[in-house]
Amino acid sequence: MVSFPFVPGHEVFGELEDGTRVVLEPVLGAESRGELPPFEGARPGDGDDYGYLLSGPIGDGIQVGFCADTGGGWSTQLVAHNSQIHEVPSDLSDEAAVILEPAAGGVHSAIKANIQPDDVVVIQGAGTMGLCAIGAVRSFTNAGTIIAAAKYPLQKTLASELGADLVVEPKELKRAVRSVTGCRMIGNSLSGGADVTIDAVGNAGSITASLDITRPRGRIVMMGIPGTITIDLTSLWHREIEIVGSYTYGTEVLDDGSVRTSYDLAFDLVREKKLDRLVSATYPLDRYKDAIRHAAAAGPKGAIKVVFDMRNEKRR
Repeated sequence: MVSFPFVPGHEVFGELEDGTRVVLEPVLGAESRGELPPFEGARPGDGDDYGYLLSGPIGDGIQVGFCADTGGGWSTQLVAHNSQIHEVPSDLSDEAAVILEPAAGGVHSAIKANIQPDDVVVIQGAGTMGLCAIGAVRSFTNAGTIIAAAKYPLQKTLASELGADLVVEPKELKRAVRSVTGCRMIGNSLSGGADVTIDAVGNAGSITASLDITRPRGRIVMMGIPGTITIDLTSLWHREIEIVGSYTYGTEVLDDGSVRTSYDLAFDLVREKKLDRLVSATYPLDRYKDAIRHAAAAGPKGAIKVVFDMRNEKRR
């Protein structure tokens, strides 16, 4: 999935050599490796066969930022295929544009969730991805009550402003879902629960909590990257819960039957919800250690998204 040495950074806004402002769709899809797209108009993340990952003139890597031959965003320049580029209109600031990639991920998760009218939806995690998911669920679905789990004051404020009806501490999530749905307790799990849970955390604790609070035959969308974890899946079996992965973005089919891409919808979401406010701090590239420390402690420090600002960097 990667080739070394690679330069990190896949949430990228910048300029082409001719000065055009663009945002990157970082997935290295079939076209970037010299193969035909899976269907006309397909986005890099679309398709049901990842065999193209084994081909092409560039090294291994599922995205820009994980491939030795493309470079990544933590630098003054990188290489991208035409299929990965979206021009940014003049009404969007640079700060708004750099949020388009996580916003597109939030859109994709919201639509993958298959939320029905008046569903109770829980979103675990209120970092950048969780907040984008909250905004997307409110904007692009007919969800009823949205419950968000957030740890820190800024996260709680933004979760509410972006569309959550109820924002609680993670430890209070089970009680909140029980109160909203009117269900009972069976052991550590709720007898019923949320119709849909979007897990934007992805660790063993959050997945266990998702299983405990999602109703029988409900759906969990894994937005966070879980890695190697150990959890008890008995409730998954007994409650017949669906767990659905949500990797990046693609072509979306909306409730009215219309077809749009995640990025098209992300442009709308960033404008509507003013997601430029998620950019909390910027650092020049040579202060990367400070930036990483800040990002690692973003929640306690009252920050959401920490970005590198190369607008004043000399081209190399």
